[in-house]
Order: sequence, then C-alpha cells, then structure tokens
Amino acid sequence: MKIAILDDYQNASSGIKSYQILNGHEVKVFNNTTRGLGQLAIRLAPFDALVLIRERTALNRALLAKLPNLKLISQTGKLAGHVDVAAATELGIAIAEGVGSPTAPAELTWALIMAAARKVVPYANNLRDGLWQTASVNPQLNGLGFVLKGRTLGIWGYGKIGQLVAGYGRAFGMQVVVWGSETSRNKAVADGYAAAASREAFFAEADVLSVHLRLNDATRGIVTAADLARMQPTALFVNTSRAELVATGALEQALTRGRPGYAALDVFESEPLAPTSALLRIPTVLATPHLGYVEQDSYELYFRHAFQNIVDFAAGKFDAIHNPDFQHNARNLRSESA
Repeated sequence: MKIAILDDYQNASSGIKSYQILNGHEVKVFNNTTRGLGQLAIRLAPFDALVLIRERTALNRALLAKLPNLKLISQTGKLAGHVDVAAATELGIAIAEGVGSPTAPAELTWALIMAAARKVVPYANNLRDGLWQTASVNPQLNGLGFVLKGRTLGIWGYGKIGQLVAGYGRAFGMQVVVWGSETSRNKAVADGYAAAASREAFFAEADVLSVHLRLNDATRGIVTAADLARMQPTALFVNTSRAELVATGALEQALTRGRPGYAALDVFESEPLAPTSALLRIPTVLATPHLGYVEQDSYELYFRHAFQNIVDFAAGKFDAIHNPDFQHNARNLRSESA
C-alpha cells in the first residue's frame, strides 16, 4: 500500500521501533501541515492509507470525496470529531481507531500546574538575562508564586485523565473538587473527593481549575465567559484537553479583565499556533505547543497500533475498523466502472 503519515512535525514516526511494521509498504512522511482543500487533495490523492497524528489534520466530506485512492484512515489515539465518519463510510473508506493512554497528558497537566504556580518559566528566562529572583520587570507581575498544598483543585471531567490529575492533587495536599456529569460526581465522591455544590461554586472556589472533557457537540463552548468571570483573580485556569471547550474569545477577554488571573494552556483552536496569537502576548499565560501526547512511550504505543491496523487491513482483517458497516469493496467497484 501507498501510505502517508501526516503532520509529523518532529519527524519522529520513522525513528520509533514500530516503524518496521510497515516494511514492504511505500511510506511517505509529511513533516509540515497544509490546510487548503485544494492543496490537501493534491497532496493526499495518491495514497491508499493515511496515518493521522491525533487531530492535526481534519478530513471532511469535501476532502474525502477528492481522494479516489483512499481505502483506509488509520488514527493514532482516539477519534475526536476531525474525521467525517459518515462520509468515509459512504465513500467506502475504512477508519481504524487506535488506542490512547492518559499518562502523558495527565503528567503534562501537572507539570503545567506546578510551573505556572511557581512561575518557573519567567523566573528561568529572566535568570538568563541576569535578573535574580525576578518573575517580571513589570512590578505588577513580579509577585511570588504559590504552593499547591491546602489549595483547591477543581477538575471538570472525571475520566481517566481527570482521575490521574485528582490523584496528583491529593498527593500534593490539595482539596480536590470535581464537577461534571452526575455519574462523574458520584464516582469522585466514592473515590474520596468532593463534588462541587454547583457549577457556579466550582468556578468561584477553585484556586486551580483544570478541564478534562471530550470535545463533542454537547461540550463545544461549554466553558463560558460567565464561568470564567466567577474565578478568583489569583486563580489558574488549565486546559490540556481541547481549546474548543471554551467559548471562542472568552478566555482572552477573561484574562484581560483579571478573572482568572492566570492560564496554562497546551491546546489552541488553530494549530500550529501562529506567533501573532493574542494568547502569546498575555504575560499571565503559560503556553506549550500541544505536548500532552507528544512523548516517547506514548508515540510508541500510538504508532504501533496505527501501523498494525494498516498491516491487518492489507491482509483482509477488519476487526479494528471503527465503521464496521463501511463498504470496503466500494473503491474497487468504482475503479472497475471508471
């Protein structure tokens, strides 16, 4: 098969151990991203299979219809709305979903919380410029960091990642409070944590608030400007899940108004994030380039499954196909009739 691995910014996929699974296939690795429909269609048209690195490229109906050779989309990790499953099924394109792990994103979440709380990045950067124990040359931003022990950690979404982050909070002596579905709140209480009395109280009382929700129609824009306005001026808002969980523009406006006072972000509505982004110009924002899953062990896991799914598909095995009703003969029939 002719296989394309998309958006491998660090050229990491060909260096992992599992790459050898694709021996015998023709593989092209793309290290840069293109967004336009026409450009993407030209780039991807020759390939039988695409390997997607999470949601870095969206495959909508218009694009899929322009890829006559495409038989398989092999997803690293889980699907998250960036592939039009219905369109792929109608066009006879199989989708193989991979596996995920909560460890790397949970650990990054905690790293961001600790770095933001203690202002590690600005202190370190200013030290290189000869400034000792200086978080900012702006007196208003040159305050002290804070410890986590005794403070309140709010977690919205008590899935696998949220549960790990809650455990880290407990280990650091934080009061962990969970918000989310009734099932999530009940599970958190059963695990010894507190459930917030209300959504309003959840945002108002958290010293650190981290969202861990899947992005879908129900959760898109679920964090509103009114929610953020309830946060304390000293509070930290953390998002390593999906930028689209927050209403467009709401976080930038909230930070400008000082509620919450700080944010630590690993996800953005448009990625790669442009250097002109307004978020990068707000000094109280700690931003990282979507590193939640960009980690050695995670890549080995994700790519091993994605590559094996391709090999299995080529051998006529369809057990891992996400859209089981796909017409895998549609491409051949269409080619024969052309």
